[in-house]
Amino acid sequence: MGFWLLKSDPEDYSYDDLERDKETVWDGVANNLALLNLRSVKKGDLAFIYHTGSERRIIGIADVTSDPYPDPKARNQRFLVINVAAKRRLRKYVTLEEVKSRKELKNFDLVRLPRLSVMPVDGESWKRLLTISVD
Repeated sequence: MGFWLLKSDPEDYSYDDLERDKETVWDGVANNLALLNLRSVKKGDLAFIYHTGSERRIIGIADVTSDPYPDPKARNQRFLVINVAAKRRLRKYVTLEEVKSRKELKNFDLVRLPRLSVMPVDGESWKRLLTISVD
């Protein structure tokens, strides 16, 4: 099982929206590195949902319910989407400030590549972020 972080502008689509909808198509990824990461996402993986903009925090966890497939709304087949379903909201949101303050997360892509909308999360970082979310 893989672990991911998916970014969303909460004004466009928030974790509240995902909880309401139960499941959605995760689209809008255009950056080449983010698309490369998206190609590696697999059905059964887990993803943190991160709110960008003024919030800048991890809000919840989603189940990935499909492998990547071509975006049906895009003309270019290089654009991919996945389906995700709400799993659970974090008890305590994990802010970007808190992530940056942790030495053990200094190499996490959220710190190193902050504009990337789809990024892998290694197993140790996933566990650390979950621990922070219940502290």
